[in-house]
Amino acid sequence: MHRDHQPPAGPRGPSPVSHDILWPLAVYLGAVVALVGAMVALSAVLGQRHRERATGEPYESGIVPTGSARLRFGVGFYVVALLFVIFDLEAAFVIAWAVSARRTGIGGYLGLLLFLLILVVGLVYELRIGALAMTTRGAGRPREQPGGAK
Repeated sequence: MHRDHQPPAGPRGPSPVSHDILWPLAVYLGAVVALVGAMVALSAVLGQRHRERATGEPYESGIVPTGSARLRFGVGFYVVALLFVIFDLEAAFVIAWAVSARRTGIGGYLGLLLFLLILVVGLVYELRIGALAMTTRGAGRPREQPGGAK
């Protein structure tokens, strides 16, 4: 008969973390710290030195700024960015479902289909109102019907 390995009992009961598991974590942590330290040291030794005035400017990294940073973007760019975030999160939910598909069974599958159906209906709606059109004519407004009718 095979028994599961139990960690040795301490003064407060069984230890929740085995020491056999901690040494690979310590080796990994040491390797990460050594790699980061080596990269910083090599950058300090081999890197170029710049003393120009624009090098210290934030967000420009040595490139002399031209013009104003205050640019106006159309609403369509923000709508597309928002839709990207929504559909990117959809991918995360679908991947999480795929990982647990066997455990969730048919109920999880039907839930996923309902979730995807709602998202497809939303995407069709966005396409119909022209939210994905990047022209000034169709940025988020319904298209006018021929003959002036709305």
